[in-house]
Amino acid sequence: MAVDRGILLLVVSAAVLVGLASASPFISDSVFLGSVGSTGRSLLQAKKNCPVNFEFQNYTIITSKCKGPRFPAKQCCDAFKEFACPFNEYINDESNDCASTMFSYINLYGKYPPGLFANECREGKLGLSCEGVSQKDSVVSSAGQQAQSSLLAFIMLTFGLAALWFH
Repeated sequence: MAVDRGILLLVVSAAVLVGLASASPFISDSVFLGSVGSTGRSLLQAKKNCPVNFEFQNYTIITSKCKGPRFPAKQCCDAFKEFACPFNEYINDESNDCASTMFSYINLYGKYPPGLFANECREGKLGLSCEGVSQKDSVVSSAGQQAQSSLLAFIMLTFGLAALWFH
């Protein structure tokens, strides 16, 4: 019976942590700062590598819908959200280089004018809403998945030991 309460505590604790770790359904406006150039002290603020491999993503989502010379705002922004929303957790994290890497590849494959998405895609003070945008099944590289799995295993082990200790 005592072990059952420990397992229950472990499961409830893990569920709470997963709920707290869920990503915001927005793409922050700050992600656009990397796409139009930065004047900050970037040498002193080294960023971690992005866990998403943007080199091999499917950019036809954007390039097939957002075409020049006019670049219609609605089609371009909808296409941008369709591409970027599955990665919103990573591109909103200012401690990594995901946003700048993503925009580098978007501009490489689409040959868009500088700042196109930053200037055209505005929805509110929280940024672009990702609600109603379908999410991809797997967007993280294997290294990112391994790190997440290791962290989850560590958290589960910690709560399991705490449950047994306080029991």
